[in-house]
Amino acid sequence: MSVTSDLIRGNTDTIILGQLMIRDSYGYEINKSISTISGGLYELKEATLYTAFKRLEESGCISSYWGDEMTGARRKYYTITPLGKQTYRRMLEEWNTSKKIIDKLVNAASDGKGEGL
Repeated sequence: MSVTSDLIRGNTDTIILGQLMIRDSYGYEINKSISTISGGLYELKEATLYTAFKRLEESGCISSYWGDEMTGARRKYYTITPLGKQTYRRMLEEWNTSKKIIDKLVNAASDGKGEGL
């Protein structure tokens, strides 16, 4: 079973910023890490990933630089900025609050707390 992208779409920026809290990275490596952490159940589409990078860079949450690879193609690395760290912490708090609310709402029937059951 894979995770539907609709469930995660609004949290793409939070996921990317979370990866960059760990270390600077480039697109393919971030996407591979997301896939690994999710046990292969979720992977960002390339267009979604690079659109998010552009949005985050324009908002000042991340910046980019070119790597110094001696072999192969040069990679564009992304690093989180102080504003990005602050944004990540805020988004994480919003996620945790939302998760608690959604858990209550979707489990209302099984908990016997739903209206009109």
